[in-house]
Amino acid sequence: MAEQTLITPEMAEAVGRDYEWTTSYPIETSDIRRWAIAMYYPAPPPSLYWDEAHARSTRWGGIVAPEEFNPFAWMRAEPRGDMGFDTRRPWPELRLGARCPDFRANIFAGTATTYTATRMRPGDVITSVLSLVGYEEKPGRVGLMLFTTTENRWTNQDGERVRTARSVLIRYL
Repeated sequence: MAEQTLITPEMAEAVGRDYEWTTSYPIETSDIRRWAIAMYYPAPPPSLYWDEAHARSTRWGGIVAPEEFNPFAWMRAEPRGDMGFDTRRPWPELRLGARCPDFRANIFAGTATTYTATRMRPGDVITSVLSLVGYEEKPGRVGLMLFTTTENRWTNQDGERVRTARSVLIRYL
């Protein structure tokens, strides 16, 4: 008897492929200031994020964005006018054109983010590339569960990595 699997041959072939590319508008100093105000409210944000004179005296030599700053929180430059997640094709396999089972349940299992020494600054244009990292199957109370790992890599206009986030989605039939 063949062992049950939720991973179709097309899904297996899609592992390691990129499936979404997004580019931000240039980051503005005012974007960083507003983000910092919102993140630190009701306390005032650190001067590094809004006071150019103070920021120039730091090791950064100028205003930088908080690590968790998201230049895609509003509108994206490319795809032009895109406002975010594609709810019509939410799974990476579908975006890659791979046939997959019709999963009836999806559970977001979390994201682990790694920040680099490169900080986002005013004028930076950030590119986000999503890729399908892999699959793991595990037995569960409701049957076989599929753990899907994706990776989102952010780089600046100079190709320097800003952050990497790995996310896991749990699905079952």
